Amino acid sequence: MSGELVFVTGGARSGKSRHAETLAAALGNRVLYVATAEAADDEMRRRIEEHRRRRPPAWETLEVRRGVGSRLWALGGAPPVVLLDCLSLLVSNALLDEAARRGEGPGLEDAAARAVEQELSDLLDWHEGTGRHLVVVSNEVGWGVVPPSRLGRIYRDLLGSANQRIAARARRAVLMVAGLPLELKRT
Repeated sequence: MSGELVFVTGGARSGKSRHAETLAAALGNRVLYVATAEAADDEMRRRIEEHRRRRPPAWETLEVRRGVGSRLWALGGAPPVVLLDCLSLLVSNALLDEAARRGEGPGLEDAAARAVEQELSDLLDWHEGTGRHLVVVSNEVGWGVVPPSRLGRIYRDLLGSANQRIAARARRAVLMVAGLPLELKRT
């Protein structure tokens, strides 16, 4: 039997990561924190350090911007609980890699959708194949204004679809608003 899949979503600074960390700790004391962020500037380095300081020292960390499922399979003996923070950046990384590879012209949306689909399939296959618990954090970006750029609109749509796919497979889904968890689904 597969471990629990928990999905935590919400807006920026809504408390997603903190709540996901609490949920992961409740699932087991051995946790692998999978971080998809890259420290491209000082502000992002500070955010990453804030997340590191909050985590219990016993938690392991895997920093990977793409290929999360493949990297988890390669570990073999990952802890019983994996916390992915976050799906939003994984989708962004896939889109930006495709844009860098092929440009922003025709075909980008389909290529990026295939790249995101591969990321999700690999992650969900790993989850089902290992029986480990998986907590996935993601941003809810579709409630704001329509992004002014094509790349921004592609990202919004890709992330919305990715969030729907994970939420549909999750046994539990939580929406964070102003630091408060709203239970959307629990089966």
